[in-house]
Amino acid sequence: MVRACVLSFLVFAGCCATCPLAPSVDSPAASFVHEPYLIDAPVASRSISYENPTGEPGKGGTAASKLGVGRKGAPAKTLQPGEMSVLCDIAGPGVIRHIWVTTRGEPVNLRSMVIRARWEDQAHWSIECPLADFMGIAHGQVRAYQSAVHSVGQTAGMNIWLPMPFTTRAYITMTNEGEKAQPLFYQIDYTIGDALPANAGRLHVLFRRENPTALTKDFELLPARGAPGRFIGSIIGIRGLTPGWWGEGEIKVYMDGDAEFPTICGTGSEDYVGLAWGIQQTPFLYNGCSLNEKDFVCMYRWHLPDPILWKKEARITIQQIGWSQGLYERQDDWSCATFWYEATPSAPLPPFPDVKARTADIVPEKK
Repeated sequence: MVRACVLSFLVFAGCCATCPLAPSVDSPAASFVHEPYLIDAPVASRSISYENPTGEPGKGGTAASKLGVGRKGAPAKTLQPGEMSVLCDIAGPGVIRHIWVTTRGEPVNLRSMVIRARWEDQAHWSIECPLADFMGIAHGQVRAYQSAVHSVGQTAGMNIWLPMPFTTRAYITMTNEGEKAQPLFYQIDYTIGDALPANAGRLHVLFRRENPTALTKDFELLPARGAPGRFIGSIIGIRGLTPGWWGEGEIKVYMDGDAEFPTICGTGSEDYVGLAWGIQQTPFLYNGCSLNEKDFVCMYRWHLPDPILWKKEARITIQQIGWSQGLYERQDDWSCATFWYEATPSAPLPPFPDVKARTADIVPEKK
């Protein structure tokens, strides 16, 4: 028991030490995260849910149920088809530190629900992603696992732990773009009054899918960005469209003037997520695979202790190459939710796939 507690603390401390927002652990802004025994932190703790949609002090649990006021009066909301719900609208400075969400854990629903966020009153979204992929689940297929960024329960209890700093405003919405009404429970935990460093980026997340990919054309995990940034990683979904091994493609990170050839070049798709000799359903802290069933794969890689940063520009791709008695070009169904930090104002995200494109072919055929 003691060994387990020590290991848990070391993992927690390691995650905090490699947090992309972490200033020096000697600074007041960082001490309350890195030294959890301190009780006089220079920030205030807040939480938003349907029980306290503004996060204001003393305003939680004021709704009434049949048991009376404050007795579980507003734990959730039902989102009708096409309905958008504002999850938070927070005045800064502050940092969102954890988001928990649950709804019906059906693949089509999880790809139909869309989370969007913008920071500092920017006109366009910095985050636009299906709920499932934002929460670490490719293809909308729930499997329990944990990593340095996400934890997912067996019944679609979904958590994300990446810090999301903002100076003046954090605005997050959830939209049901599906055909059925769906329940939504959520909680956003954050601090206000944070003294953010001048070089603190804002979290950006995009979703892409090519079904199928284009022959001999590399799949873009991160289309070209033209400002300084830091790549955190991707949730990558693959659905093999033909028999055989799909994963010989190499990741390529083009940055700061790279043209035909990149600065960072991998050795294979499963190699990129820290595995080898094919793909195995083995989720780890910073790398691994959480789904490997019936031609469906969900794999991920988090560059927290091994940062990928650029000064001016970046573009990140992965090749579509297979192996069958030799290398060959192939086409499969690839998707990604890519996470990175970049200053605002920032360029718009690429076009977001519609609900039909997001949900097609994500449920395994019954055999």
